[in-house]
Amino acid sequence: MKNNKHQTLLIIDFGSQVTKLIARRLREKKIYCEIHPYQKISHSFLKTISPKAIILSGGPKSVNEQHSPKVNSIIYKLGIPILGICYGQQLMMHQLGGKVQNSKFSSEFGRAFLKLKKETKLLKGWFNTSKEVVWMSHGDHVSKIAPGFEVFAISKNAPHAVVADTKRNFYGVQFHPEVHHTPKGILLFENFLKIACFKGDWTMQAYKKEMIQNIKDIVKKDKVICGISGGVDSTVTATLLHKAINKQLTCIFVNHGFLRKNEEKEVLKMFKNNIKIPLIYADESALFMKELKGVADPEVKRKK
Repeated sequence: MKNNKHQTLLIIDFGSQVTKLIARRLREKKIYCEIHPYQKISHSFLKTISPKAIILSGGPKSVNEQHSPKVNSIIYKLGIPILGICYGQQLMMHQLGGKVQNSKFSSEFGRAFLKLKKETKLLKGWFNTSKEVVWMSHGDHVSKIAPGFEVFAISKNAPHAVVADTKRNFYGVQFHPEVHHTPKGILLFENFLKIACFKGDWTMQAYKKEMIQNIKDIVKKDKVICGISGGVDSTVTATLLHKAINKQLTCIFVNHGFLRKNEEKEVLKMFKNNIKIPLIYADESALFMKELKGVADPEVKRKK
């Protein structure tokens, strides 16, 4: 769904375990952002979402592997600021003409120290002392930067720890600014947001109102069925739907027999007493147990 009221920062996900932390840091700064997998990035998608800036997340793969995640290179032609983090930095260099090298001698996992080579807007407020602590987690490293880029900071095993093409506002960092182990990581994000000229006017409350109105516009007079699992996602969805369309909504909670102890009671109590949304409850645990009798493989269970 296209967001018409707020400037959008697109986070492209390459499988990092901490990608959601990037979004959290940005939302704390009142920035509207969306996380999307690299496979989804196409010309039509970018036209729809119309991002004001892009962040490339980290990831567990090596850019030199044949089937490693790659992003559509059209992003580099949009004329918007891009920040690559860890794998995202390496991918940017790889796709724009640089080189990435794998070596066990260049790996860094854990705390590392950056040294400043040259001033840059991205690191404004950093290096009040001679070194800055960051959190590294990489096996590969950039061995040759892409044309147009310069080196702004280094670490012991990352000779291109911070690189940038300041004319195009492309930035790459080998470390993870989103984790709390990088003390000034949030400042780096703030600097990137200033480079991209974000207003920082988004709030979750405003987003809630926007989503409720969007639901009203889409559903109109139709009726909606919402399946409840007891988890956060379905509960939030049900709450927003109920606020938007009220009696047009029917929520159904099926007990399949594999819930946590007393979870069905907790869910029913929550819907009745806390969020006050009518809920149809069906105990089908016997049926599910019968169908899955003798099945041990979790993946087979899920598909059945």
